[in-house]
Amino acid sequence: MTLHPPTRRRRTALAIGGALAVVLAVTLGITRPWSPPAETAPVAAAEHGISPVALTLPDDPEVLVFGDSWTYGSAATVPTDGYAYRLARLIPGDTVVRGVRGSGYQRPGLDGPDFLTRVSELESWIDPDLIILQGSINDRLSDTAAYPAAVNAVWDAMVARYPGVPIVILGPAPHELPVGASTARIDRDLADLAAARGWWYISPVQEDWITEANYLQLIDVGAGRRHPSDAGHAYLAEKVSAALERFRTAPVTAADEAKPEPAK
Repeated sequence: MTLHPPTRRRRTALAIGGALAVVLAVTLGITRPWSPPAETAPVAAAEHGISPVALTLPDDPEVLVFGDSWTYGSAATVPTDGYAYRLARLIPGDTVVRGVRGSGYQRPGLDGPDFLTRVSELESWIDPDLIILQGSINDRLSDTAAYPAAVNAVWDAMVARYPGVPIVILGPAPHELPVGASTARIDRDLADLAAARGWWYISPVQEDWITEANYLQLIDVGAGRRHPSDAGHAYLAEKVSAALERFRTAPVTAADEAKPEPAK
């Protein structure tokens, strides 16, 4: 192939095109700080599995919210303004919050160990009527093949500790957009594993809780290091509360009616 030097007109066009590309890149970098390097769109949630039964709770339930830094209340003005604490203001009953920054099903956290170890360390006085198990994007760099087994081990430990108590799984919420491939994989795995057990699964990814339209309002991309802002935590609490209400009013099927009431 013979290469010819560009003409003056072509050089001018290339220069203008290059300048426009630089301006566009800078503009996108300023207005889209959420964009990570290599990402994919979120995957579909589980379509097959055991249909969850309607969620039945007492009038003033004690809800154990267990998870990572989002549950801890990171980036809220004070941690007790985090979504897990705010949830108690939206539902009848109280929440017991156990969140450890940086922790996950496979990863130890900044203030405590991994999820499995933390389940064994829960205080004996905790007697929940409902468990919300949240997270975790902290596992996105861990061993992919070992992830389902790690999740099942945590869930089995929680069931053994609180037999008969309903468990709702709250999947990872996007801390960046577009949703990363590893976050989407975690969301898919958790959805599949929850469906296999007939557990309710809340997917902030699939339900598009966080979008380009509300990202900068809900996520603190500065000092908060991509954790929810105060507005974000309030929003998450409202979303979780609405999901729980849907689960409580879910239609009861004939198969559900045949199942005995779970023991407390």
